[in-house]
Amino acid sequence: MSSKLNIKLITDNLADELIAGMRNASGIYIMTSFLMQSGVRLLAPHLQAAVERGAEVKMLAGDYLYITQPEGLRKLIGLDDRIEARLWRSLGTSFHPKAYMFDYDNGEGLLIVGSSNFSFSALRTGYEWNLAMNAQAEPYTFQMALEKFLENFYNETTLRVNSDSISMYEEEYQRYHQSNPELIRQITEMEEAEIETRRVPGTSEADDIEQVHKLLPRPAQEAALDALERILEEQYDKAMVVMATGLGKTYLAAFFARRFARVLFIAHREEILVQARQSFARTLPGRSLGLYNGQHKEGDADVVFASIFTLGMRKHRESFPVDAFDLIIVDEFHHAASSSYLSVINYFKPSFLLGITATPDRMDGKDVYALCDGNVAYQIHFIEAIRLQWLSPFQYYGIYDETDYSKIRWLGTRYDEEQLLHLQLQESQAQKIYEAWCQHKQSRTIGFCSSIRQADFLADEFRKRGVTALSLHSRTVEMSRFEAINRISNGELEIIFTVDLFNEGTDIPSVDTLLFVRPTESLTIFTQQVGRGLRLFEGKSYCTIIDLIGNYRNADFKLRLFSDNMEKDHRKQQEDIIPTTPVGCVIQLDTRVVNLLRELSRKRLPHREKLKHDFMELKWELGRVPSYLELHLNGHSTSQAYRNEFGSYVGFLYWAELLEGREIEVYNRYATWLQDVEKTVMTKSYKMIVLLYMLERGVERWHQPVTPHEMAGFFHQYINSKEYRRQSDFSDKESLRLWEWNDKTEVKVTSLIAEMPMSKWANAKGSQTKFEDGLFCLNVEIAEEDREILYHWTKEVCSYRLHVHFERRA
Repeated sequence: MSSKLNIKLITDNLADELIAGMRNASGIYIMTSFLMQSGVRLLAPHLQAAVERGAEVKMLAGDYLYITQPEGLRKLIGLDDRIEARLWRSLGTSFHPKAYMFDYDNGEGLLIVGSSNFSFSALRTGYEWNLAMNAQAEPYTFQMALEKFLENFYNETTLRVNSDSISMYEEEYQRYHQSNPELIRQITEMEEAEIETRRVPGTSEADDIEQVHKLLPRPAQEAALDALERILEEQYDKAMVVMATGLGKTYLAAFFARRFARVLFIAHREEILVQARQSFARTLPGRSLGLYNGQHKEGDADVVFASIFTLGMRKHRESFPVDAFDLIIVDEFHHAASSSYLSVINYFKPSFLLGITATPDRMDGKDVYALCDGNVAYQIHFIEAIRLQWLSPFQYYGIYDETDYSKIRWLGTRYDEEQLLHLQLQESQAQKIYEAWCQHKQSRTIGFCSSIRQADFLADEFRKRGVTALSLHSRTVEMSRFEAINRISNGELEIIFTVDLFNEGTDIPSVDTLLFVRPTESLTIFTQQVGRGLRLFEGKSYCTIIDLIGNYRNADFKLRLFSDNMEKDHRKQQEDIIPTTPVGCVIQLDTRVVNLLRELSRKRLPHREKLKHDFMELKWELGRVPSYLELHLNGHSTSQAYRNEFGSYVGFLYWAELLEGREIEVYNRYATWLQDVEKTVMTKSYKMIVLLYMLERGVERWHQPVTPHEMAGFFHQYINSKEYRRQSDFSDKESLRLWEWNDKTEVKVTSLIAEMPMSKWANAKGSQTKFEDGLFCLNVEIAEEDREILYHWTKEVCSYRLHVHFERRA
């Protein structure tokens, strides 16, 4: 219970407040007009935990209209003999209080009064208002409430709840239900309206509650959970899951969170936080769930759903200990390279960090793989999900857009809005869009625009042509977002024009048509928007995608998203303009679109210039030349591309004229050695461990000879210090015998080093090392004045190659 709370309005999910209030309470006092079995089931573990640590628990329920269920009373007293329950005998007089009181040993207290009875619906999913008040804010009121409660609790009209009194009440309960069936049915249905699940015919409310506990992962979630299980076994402490929109990333996170005591879920939008809390409530019943944002500060909950904009402020972030959470989940992980996310990620020290996203590449080109050390536990692109029939197929129509985007000023991340609007807000353009939509549309459409003015303009133009259309954005006043979603779902709206409102966190499975009337400035946003139409839905056989394609930036890249081979290399540009798609999917392009895309592709930067351009962007961002590992983790082009094109990373720096003075001389003298370290074959990490040991000896001695026996202990300790290293490189039967360090192990490890890394490297064609008379060393003479520069370059390559070897990148 937080002493900072004074008075707070609670309009949903009261159960989380009650669970948090119970956690440290020495006294729990509940008065409710109706008590249902579903409410007892929901809070049972927390009531039991409270009495087991010595808390006093008293509950007073009423018999008014005989809504309180006898089975609920039995369930309550069956939890623990120390829970004292009494039944108010109303004798027909209205008994309608709902009050929850928590007393604490430190003199604090919490009083919650309002509309919520003791049922699952009232505590979790129903529309209820309750007011919470800290005893320190109104000590007199709190003490008066406790006294009134005890006065009512021990009133002469109450009965102690036990097996005999329940049997007596049950007879009256059954008689009343038989004589007033319709009234009782209506009230009971209202109180017991459970979570939004499809009830199987013949099942009961209790079955619904049990179903909450028995939620099972879907196939994609199960595969991801298995991968995460292996990640944990191998002692990684962070990972990313890349899962296409519509496959249930949030539920995956909730299933994974079951194994952790305290969890922090971070997102950048309120809708995502609220929806995530609902998913976690169904997956982790009994856990307390709290919001931490501008309005709510429920940081004591078992699972905290926090706005990144709130935690991004130091005072809120530092209100938690650095080790406050066992698991931190970052939703929409592609945002996580921003400074607000980095401040939070760098502050907390959880046992595990999980990033979840559908689009790992950021719109500004930054690579978020670095935040999880390149460790992708599981990855499935929407094309693979379509092939597995987990998402809907698509039919894509590329329509030629005559807008000349080369005349519109580019502002770094987007086109100049005023110049763009001058060309977009023309009736001829609207007519072309309308005709394309009429030719290919199905029943429910989302139209993605580049600005609010364009959305308003097109909605007006479509309405003039008899279409039920809406422009939905932050300034829309005629209809709420919730109502708009309901109307398009039930067919009252044909099309919603929006800007970026439906990119993340909103699902409308019935949408079967997507209309793109904006330039694709960001492949990340384009991927998110395509995902809005791919959810499976009864009666939907495919999703229609109508896309206006002009000579804008990235136009020739966007179709690669639909390629059946895209997941093999997410940065590879396909040679064919129209890629191969999964069975059941179709791509049709206007002839002028095909010609346009071929022309744009021919104008792309040559490969070497593209590598330099991407490198310079990273260099500018860091304010210095990045290390080889930083280039790998943060660069937009793959690090392997630099090695393949220039022989080594330092070779690229030489070509790009980024070496200075003596560095140029040292590179020219030892380029062959650097290329050998870069390209020597590594099926295991052994060669680089030998080199790492040599480098650990420092600048003056790193190049000097080493014996297998001398480095055996270091070699053994390095492999066995991390489970993932041992799993990767000590997996065969012979290696498993090298687990415990003793005299016999030392002999075996010494022999292994001599036979494998040292001999194999030295005997490889063109090797710059040698192994003679039990000594391993460089087969290169290194001048004293060159040692330091070459040492740092060699160390960078060694660190890079070890990281890449153990990296679990998909």
